[in-house]
Amino acid sequence: MSYFVTGATGFLGRFLVEKLLKRKGTVYVLVRKDSQKKYDALAKKMAWDPKRVVPVHGDMTAANCGLTAAQLRTLSAKVKHFFHLAAVYDFTASAESLRKANIDGTQNALDLAAAIGAGCFHHTSSIAAAGMYPGVFREDMFEEAEGLDDPYLRTKHDSEGLVRKEKRVKWRIYRPGMVVGHSQTGEMDKIDGPYYFFTFLKKLREMLPPWMPTLGIEGGRINVVPVDFVVDAMDHIAHKPKLDGHCFHLVDPEPMRVGEVLNTFARAGHAPEMTMRLDARMFAFVPSGVRGAVGNLPPIKRFIGMLLRDFKIPKEVLKFITYPTRFDNRETERALKGSGISVPKLEGYAWRLWDYWERHLDPDLFIDRTLKGKVKGKVVVITGGSSGIGLSTAERVAEAGATTIIVARGEEELFKARDAMKKKGGKVFAYTADLADMADCDRLIAAILKDHGHVDILVNNAGRSIRRSIELSYDRFHDFERTMQLNYFGSLRLIMGVMPTMIQRRKGHIINISSIGVLASSPRFSAYVASKAALDAFSRCAQGELSGKGISFTTINMPLVRTPMIAPTKMYESVPTLSPDEAADMVVKGIIEKPSRIATRLGIFSALLNAVAPKAYEVIMSTAFELFPDSSAAKGDRKALKEDQPSQEQIAFASLMRGVHW
Repeated sequence: MSYFVTGATGFLGRFLVEKLLKRKGTVYVLVRKDSQKKYDALAKKMAWDPKRVVPVHGDMTAANCGLTAAQLRTLSAKVKHFFHLAAVYDFTASAESLRKANIDGTQNALDLAAAIGAGCFHHTSSIAAAGMYPGVFREDMFEEAEGLDDPYLRTKHDSEGLVRKEKRVKWRIYRPGMVVGHSQTGEMDKIDGPYYFFTFLKKLREMLPPWMPTLGIEGGRINVVPVDFVVDAMDHIAHKPKLDGHCFHLVDPEPMRVGEVLNTFARAGHAPEMTMRLDARMFAFVPSGVRGAVGNLPPIKRFIGMLLRDFKIPKEVLKFITYPTRFDNRETERALKGSGISVPKLEGYAWRLWDYWERHLDPDLFIDRTLKGKVKGKVVVITGGSSGIGLSTAERVAEAGATTIIVARGEEELFKARDAMKKKGGKVFAYTADLADMADCDRLIAAILKDHGHVDILVNNAGRSIRRSIELSYDRFHDFERTMQLNYFGSLRLIMGVMPTMIQRRKGHIINISSIGVLASSPRFSAYVASKAALDAFSRCAQGELSGKGISFTTINMPLVRTPMIAPTKMYESVPTLSPDEAADMVVKGIIEKPSRIATRLGIFSALLNAVAPKAYEVIMSTAFELFPDSSAAKGDRKALKEDQPSQEQIAFASLMRGVHW
């Protein structure tokens, strides 16, 4: 007894071949010539016996699946069971590709089965053939299918229709449910069905503790079955006599609702469960015209599109959240009676599916998270690049292969940094500029664009910090002017200078080094924090205008870093600070991930506490203000500068509030 299998290199096919090899006979598998290497690798992985698994070169899209007359003669009267599994199982595929693979491919397979005199044609259809039928769809139903406007549903229905009309060869039809990975190993070949929501669950796990109750959707019932059940059932039913002309639903007789399925996987992935689930049908009272009008509003469409992209969920699958169809499987139960083959409970193997996905299929595994992958060959401008955070960042970027441009006022130190990086093989250029001078900013941008054509990434790192109480600043209004001039206007001038070419090229990234003080509202830093807050506000406004043009903004609320800028405040020598290298790690993260904001947990907590309990936060800040007096430098007492030493109380408080400027 011999078998012929199309789609043997597919997910279902490989397990079916493995199952058939436990029986006697040769298994012929259809393989395209250009897929021979893929087949060889799979055959080796599955340990198929080369004497019993014989590849047959052909093409599903050609007549008789592309087999020659000689191949047809070789197979004539040998094949008792012809298994047709080759198809496109993808809701996002084009209508044309679906038609060629699912409809034309099925017709070619039927013609081939008839040409070689196959005993029985076993067609792997899908519950999708029922469309969106509102009710229970029986195994003897076909024409009753509804809601076939989706190309995938339509082609699965029509391809099954071709088999039902076939008179030249006997046939049996199998309609599997939503196929997931192997219940014993978790193995799966692609993201499909419930897997589309795994990224969402993982992000939820990263944001919230597992015990946190969340709001979700109840949804309709979706029929999930593991691949090993489908293959076991097909193999058993195919070899049982007197079942020709029948259709079999390979489904879970007790399907779970969407919310239950997602909660099962949430438990498997240690993500918070949807404690309260809303039935999506409750929104049916809103007229469809109103729902459609709201859904088509540009802001709503963009927001939904952004969420779906972030969570890697195709919009085509959303309709199945309220899937209305249930499936009767009495024919299948009768055929499997006494075989011991049944659908295992999802709860028992969901953890295996999650584990396999997280190790092998998670889209995040395939993202290039290297700095080299993000900056190689790109033009990166870093201000304040001769020392501290700027220099450490520039060294990383240059080593990663970027065209690195460092900017600073001091020529000697700047050129020394440039030459050191060039000796290590970096492509580094240095430009002197006073970024507090708007004319010099314009000159700088003009020179960079003339020499390099454009800027891909601008890191606004150069800045000035002043630690002085407001009472000591009555006659020092210039403190506010000069911090604003450099920290805000200088950065803004550079942004405005590089923006036209970024918009023209529809890509660019602006990284602004802000301060944790903006989130913590640090006392004695009113001049510094206000200038950084202005740049933060500009970035938030600009994001709304320019994100649609391919421009990204990242604000880094940097905690206290040990750089020359904090040297005048001797107390900082005794409190926890970041090193320039640690600060550069945050900048590198910004370049790679392009988040809107990077901040420490303490910074975010400070901003949150200030928002929900402003008076309580005011007390904390007032206490800190009294605890940390103005330095001798702020008072203008240079003689007492060396005598400034922090108390143990100050050190303890600063350690508790790690990274905040005091």
